[in-house]
Amino acid sequence: MMPPSNDFVRVPPDRRGQTFRRMVAFFAPYRAQVLVVLVAIIATSLLGLLNPFLLKLLTDNVIIGHHFGLLNFYVGLMIVTPVVTGLIGVGQSYLNNLIGQSVMQDLRNALYAHLQRMPLRFFTATRTGEIQSRLANDVGGIQSVVTDTAASITSNVAVALSTMVAMILIDWRLTLLSLGMLPFFLVVTHRIGRVRRTVSTETQQRLAEMTAVTEETLSVSGILLGKTFGAQERSVARFRGLNLELARLQIRQAMVGRWFFMIIGTIFSITPAFVYWLAGTLAANGDPSAPTAGDIVAFTTLQSRLFFPMGQLLNIQVEIAGSLALFDRIFEYLDLDPEITDAPDAVELAPDALRGAVAFEDVSFHYPVEAAAPRPAATAEAGAEAEAEAEAADSLATAVPEPPPAPFGLDDVSFEANPGELVALVGPSGAGKTTTTYLIPRLYDVESGRVTIDGLDVRSVTLASLGRAIGFVTQETYLFHASIRDNLLFAKPDATDSELEAAARAAAISERIRELPDGFDTIVGERGYKLSGGEKQRVAIARVLLKNPKILILDEATSSLDTVSERLIQAALARLTEGRTTIAIAHRLSTILRADRILVFERGRIVERGTHRELLNRDGLYARLYHEQFEAEAAALAELGTA
Repeated sequence: MMPPSNDFVRVPPDRRGQTFRRMVAFFAPYRAQVLVVLVAIIATSLLGLLNPFLLKLLTDNVIIGHHFGLLNFYVGLMIVTPVVTGLIGVGQSYLNNLIGQSVMQDLRNALYAHLQRMPLRFFTATRTGEIQSRLANDVGGIQSVVTDTAASITSNVAVALSTMVAMILIDWRLTLLSLGMLPFFLVVTHRIGRVRRTVSTETQQRLAEMTAVTEETLSVSGILLGKTFGAQERSVARFRGLNLELARLQIRQAMVGRWFFMIIGTIFSITPAFVYWLAGTLAANGDPSAPTAGDIVAFTTLQSRLFFPMGQLLNIQVEIAGSLALFDRIFEYLDLDPEITDAPDAVELAPDALRGAVAFEDVSFHYPVEAAAPRPAATAEAGAEAEAEAEAADSLATAVPEPPPAPFGLDDVSFEANPGELVALVGPSGAGKTTTTYLIPRLYDVESGRVTIDGLDVRSVTLASLGRAIGFVTQETYLFHASIRDNLLFAKPDATDSELEAAARAAAISERIRELPDGFDTIVGERGYKLSGGEKQRVAIARVLLKNPKILILDEATSSLDTVSERLIQAALARLTEGRTTIAIAHRLSTILRADRILVFERGRIVERGTHRELLNRDGLYARLYHEQFEAEAAALAELGTA
């Protein structure tokens, strides 16, 4: 699965070459450790050459030459050499794993930190499971390459080169016979590696698709959707289809080049026989340069020492080609443009000096038209019904609510919201209300005009200080699968118990928390599903109250509350808004009646503004909305007041 919009991706012109260079660049901070590993590898490869030459000397000088006084010396060296080599190998293995795991840690950190900087529209256009697959499956898939393959390549190259030099020194003719097929093997291996890379890319795409489907359908929201629609069998059928396709691809990936490597292994096993034949032929013909018995023993020992690293190198080349496909997918995300970043001269919003006055000055903004992400074809088992279910499940893939489809965006929007004021935004769905609130914390950037806080363009302010100055309660309440305490501490990690209690009390949730078995330490479940909708909303409001921001943005902040809880919350919010700037998307009459100013949006423009009574007297869009949406609520409130 590719990223959902090509707008985000900046593909390097030479992807394959750059992928390898960038992969190597992650090892740069560990140059010293890498140098020690290289020295250890060279040392072990050279020490490994001693035994074959000791065998040659033992055969020619002791067994055939009868110099038995050298026997203990040669045998002693043959015992000591593997012991020293093994000790060096243990240290090398430790350093190798230390370097590999450090690189993996850096890669995960870089990818996660980069995703945190991505704009909101990336997450509204990308399935959560796809992002998780890049972090888990793709990064996990390259672990063996990073931790083992780099050292394995170096070690095998060192062993192969040193062994070939030693073989040439013994007899160049036998060496040429042994290595005659090597160029052919290298060409075929390169071609197999290209096939492996293509198959690996397709395999990871299918794995990402299956991860996304699993995340969507096995989340609380996905299970609830499936059960209420009676779609469990369709979900199972769809998963089975994807799983079958993935299994076939993984089998193909595992079998790429297996026949070729079987042939290589067979040829390597047969080659010593030809060595004996050539050595015997030279000796039979009385050639004075014919290899001695010791030469043949040493050469065949070196030959067996050579074939293993050569086979490993040929196989590793194929493995690396497959792993480069995973690196491509990781770097593809690292190449995404964050779009919304701090300006070079960005300033901090000082908390002590911040007033929180918000102003929109001739602001225009339109959502970019994005192409839909390519989706693999539905399997026969899943069918068209599964595709329809997938579309429904996609709506649950992100915790951040996607802005309403607003083809008109915003055009020439201007207004002010001063400290102590409550500005209510009303209008039909898709009119631009949520978009307006998203421009203040720079979840999106304006196309023209500017949004200011205390006269400072928000684009000239650091994102971190902007985030600290604004409190946001979204329409969809999101709580972590953690305790109530941990969810509240997300706003202020150093908050005391008394501050937690005060925030909960102000949000009218403290009594309910005390009724729970573990109080503030009660686990709320995934997305807070152990709490009712109103309880989740009040915990979310308490979280914002604990943050104590200068600017409050409330998007349907009381939409899930019962009448009693809403009255308590409205009273708390009324106290909180003193000296603070509050902008509320209001679909409840109680919020509108408290507003100092009401902005009426239609098709991305502010068409009316004023107080509740002023707008009713104009008999325009607001009056029509009031009669359609709020008149019944007003009558119910009036009846409740007289009861």
